[in-house]
Formats: sequence, structure tokens, C-alpha cells
Amino acid sequence: MLRRLFNKLDERLTAIKQNEAGKTRQGIFRGETYAILKRMLAENSRDYAGSYTIAILCLLAIAGTTAFSAWIMRDVIDEIFVNARADLIAVISFSIFAAFLIRGIAGYAQSVILARVGNNLVARYQKRIFDHLMKLGIGFFSDQRSGQLAARITENVNGVRDLLSMTLTSIARDLVSLLALVGVMIYQDPFLAMIALLIGPPLIFAVNTLMRRLRKAARKAVVINSRLVGAIQEATQGVAIVKAFTMEDQLSRRIGTLIDDAEQRANKIAQVSERTTPIAEILAGVAVAGVIAYSGYRAAYEQLPPGAVFAFITALMLAYDPARRLARVQVNLEKSLVNARMIYEILDIEPHQRDAIGATELKVQAGAIRFETASFAYDETLPVLRAVSFVAGANQTTAIVGSSGAGKSTLISLLLRFYDLQSGRITVDDQDIAGVTKQSLRSQIAYVSQQPYLFEGTIRDNIRYGRPDATDAEVEEAARIAYADTFIRAQTEGYDTLVGESGATLSGGQRQRVSIARAILRNAPILVLDEATSALDNESEAQVQAALERVMQGRTTIVIAHRMSTVVNADKIVVMDSGEVVEQGTHDALLADKNGIYARFYRLQTQKGLELVEDRAASELPPLQRKTLP
Repeated sequence: MLRRLFNKLDERLTAIKQNEAGKTRQGIFRGETYAILKRMLAENSRDYAGSYTIAILCLLAIAGTTAFSAWIMRDVIDEIFVNARADLIAVISFSIFAAFLIRGIAGYAQSVILARVGNNLVARYQKRIFDHLMKLGIGFFSDQRSGQLAARITENVNGVRDLLSMTLTSIARDLVSLLALVGVMIYQDPFLAMIALLIGPPLIFAVNTLMRRLRKAARKAVVINSRLVGAIQEATQGVAIVKAFTMEDQLSRRIGTLIDDAEQRANKIAQVSERTTPIAEILAGVAVAGVIAYSGYRAAYEQLPPGAVFAFITALMLAYDPARRLARVQVNLEKSLVNARMIYEILDIEPHQRDAIGATELKVQAGAIRFETASFAYDETLPVLRAVSFVAGANQTTAIVGSSGAGKSTLISLLLRFYDLQSGRITVDDQDIAGVTKQSLRSQIAYVSQQPYLFEGTIRDNIRYGRPDATDAEVEEAARIAYADTFIRAQTEGYDTLVGESGATLSGGQRQRVSIARAILRNAPILVLDEATSALDNESEAQVQAALERVMQGRTTIVIAHRMSTVVNADKIVVMDSGEVVEQGTHDALLADKNGIYARFYRLQTQKGLELVEDRAASELPPLQRKTLP
């Protein structure tokens, strides 16, 4: 049923783009509103049926007591003040008190119930959106700015709560109250009721006209606000670069422009949405003035008792508030609809990398990894890998080298199934990874990226992400192996020190060692190191390299590195160029081919290293000897 509903929604969204005519467009959006409401009710009504039932009963009690307050005014005027019925004073007074008591209790109960339901809905959709985002592939996040995405979700998720709450209160309280009060008015004086109801058609026409203007403005406001929040988040996260490149004024102007746009859009929405207030006031004033004039004329010349007129006027005045709220509810519904629809746009994105039907669990025994004519392109017109074939032997270290853009990191992304191959296959112990579950595949791999990322929390928490059930002793042992224990214990709170946003309180080398400790703690049979020591100085690199060599023992390891010093001891070296494997072999075998790409890389780095050593040695000599140095 939900699939049919979603297909129907897609058809209507397509129709919106193709039909610009006012009436057609209005009808489509009305149908879209019903479709989203129906979908939300189908997803949530069963869980909240009890709460909504109680809330509806409370709202009906409010509507009933409101109508009763108007209806009893006739008896108050005629029986108590005109006919002086003393025997009815206590009865009428108690009934009025009971009506106000019921309305007060019902009002409190429905407010609390709807608030709890609304807050739970927000929490539910936040969890649902985050779980769905975690199922989406890397490609989705490559096309999204994280700050804007977070701001959009935060702002939009409240639309789901407001859409359901407003729909419920509008129908169960305002609409029922209005109908009950109109019934009182008709009962008291049908002709006056007809005069009062003449304000309905022009009010409905005015509201519908405003809605067409508000809908587009509301969506633009959401987009602008998300861009603003995202830009502020990016500026604060990159504050070091901002200050280093004296970008303060430039960013201030950019943020200021976004703030001005957001302010103008908010003002536009306020101008459009608030136009219902003077329209409703003017029409209500015409109706009330007309009723008073007509009823006053009849009272003056036809000597009618005033009770019916007072009851009618009371009902008319009480009907003004629910009528005004109903006039505005479509305004507020349009805002909430925009937010709710944008939430469902995210939820309806289909993950491109679902597990294959009948996918099995990966079982790693030896851990041999084989790339068989693997080809891949992020863009169909720009292939990144072309028929790449090589074997990473079980319990061996395979190093992948090559210039930037050769496709080295793409190989790791494909092994982890961040993306899927266009052709060819990748196997682990002869098991095609396309036919196993991603969770089982990734659980067998410990990954250290070239850009270490730490999450909110303590250092201990970040290491424990490698294996959530690890003990504190195991966490600290992994840190010792990664040569991170010393600097961690030097922190103010040791392992319980908060790392700050993205690990801002730690240096790049410290963040990398925590990341390596996390991979060590995972204790997986396959280890993937993508420039794992790139952020370390020479001394730290030597220490961590020694630690990694301990960890590599008994594991299948793939190492991507630019520094030749980190790959010379590998069991196999795979050289890539322009997305192809051009050389394979050991360090000595590849070095023997003096015209090979690997040999050229090695000579360049070795020569650069010798020049640095000579320059450093020369700088330490006295000036006179420096001049005579050949």
C-alpha cells in the first residue's frame, strides 16, 4: 500500500512541474497534502491510537462545552434576568461552572497528550532518518554538504509533528466547535445565521489565494536556512584555515548575505501568512455589525425577548476563534507540508547498494583477496579503474603504490563496498564480495584511513568503536601497541579526555594513532592501511610502523603509501598508473627494472632524501666550510 502511495505521490509531483495553471496546481497540491497525511497516519496511527483517542475525546469535550456556553446564554438572560426564576439560578450557575471545569481539564489533558505524542514523533523520525542515512551509499554523502543536510533534517522533522497535531486539533476541536456553534446560531435565529455565514465564501477564497504564494516561499526558506546553518558550521570547523588565510571579512560578507536572504524570506512568509488576520477581522466585523443591527432593530420595534439574541451573539463571537484558526490552519499546514515532504524525499531515497537477494555471511579462513579484471568509474565518461587484476596473498602484506589519481584509494573503497564494480569481481577466499552481506564483509576488515576521524566523546570511546564489547584493559593494550598510551595518559583526564569536535584537542599524529589503536582493537583478519602514517613525524612513524608490523603478522594486509620506506618490506608491491596495474613484484624485483615506474619512484624519493640529508649536514657546518662544500 505504501508503495502505491509513493508512486502516486511521484506522479503528482511530476504533474506539479508540468502544470503551472493555478487551479490545476492547487488541486495537485491538495491531493499531495492528502497523500502525505494518509501516509503519515498509516505509519503512525496504530502506535498512537490510544493517545489520539483520548485527545480527540478531550477536544470534543472542549467543543461541546464551548457550544453549551453559548446555548445557555438564552436561559441566563430570559429565565434569570427577565423572568426572575430564582429556582433556576443554582442549576444554571452549576452547569456553567461544570462546563468550564470540564473544558479546563480537557484542555490540559489534550495539550499534554499531544505534546508527548509530538515529541515522540520527532524522536522517532530523527532515529528513522539517521538509520536510513546510514544505509545510503558513500555517493549520496559526496553530493551533500553535511552541515546543510543536518540543518535540513533538524528543521524539517518538526513538520511531521505539526502536520498531525494541527490536523487533529483542527478537525476534532475547531471544526466541531464551529459546527456546534453554527447549530446554536441556526437554532436561535436561522435568518441571522444565514447573514453571519455569508462571510465564509470570501474568506475561503482569500485563504486559497494566499496559499499559492506561501507554498513556494516556505520551501525556499527551508533551503536558505539550511545553507545558512551549514555555512556557519563549516566556518567554525575550519576556523584555523579561516584565520590563516585572513578570510574573516570574506566569510562575514558571505554569511551576512545568507542571513539577509533568510530574513527577507521570513519577512515574506510573515507578510503572506498574516494577511489572513485582517481579512478575517474585517469579514467578522461586517458579520457582527450586521447581526447586531438587525437584532437591535427587531428588539426595538418587534419587542422580541433579548435571550435568543444574546445567545446568538455569544455563539457568533465564540465561533470567531475556531473560524479564524481554521482559516489559518491551511497556512500552517502548508508550512508543515513543505517540511514533511522534504523529510520523505530523504526517506524515499533507495539505497543503491542493497545486499543481494540471498546474500550470505562472509567467512574468512585464509584471507586471500583477489581482484579480477575490476573496472569502475564514478562518472561513466571517466573510468578510474581499467581491468585491474592482482592477488593479495593470505597472511601477506601487499603494498599499492602509484602517483596521485592512479586509483589506489578507489581499490580500498571497492573492497569495502563503498561502491560496486561496473565489471569484474573481487573475492575473499574465493567468495565474491558482491554476494555477501556488507555487514559481514566490513566486520572482517580493520580500516585506517589517511584522514583520521574521531567522534564526539572520550578517547576511550573512540578506540572502543573498533569493538564495542572490548574491556578497558583491551582498549588500553591497543593504545599501547599503537604508541598512543603515553600521550593519552598525559591528557588531563587520561583515556576519559573529551576529544573535541573532530578530535580538535589532539594533534594530527595523535588522532592517527588513536585511529590505528581502533583498528588494532578490531582484531580483524584483514587489515587495510590507507596512508596510515601520513600524519606522523619520522620518529612517530618509526614507532607506529614497528607496531603495525606486529599487528600485520598473521593477517592479510593491504597498504597504500607514497613513502617508499613503508613498502620496501612488503611481500608484494602492486604499481598502478592511470587506473591500471603496470607492475607487480617484490621490492628487489621491481627495482631491478631500472626503466620501470617503481624504480623511478624509488630513485626520486631516495635522491630527495639524500639531498635533504646533505642540506641538513651543510647547514650545521661553519659558514666558511659551507662555501667550500662541493
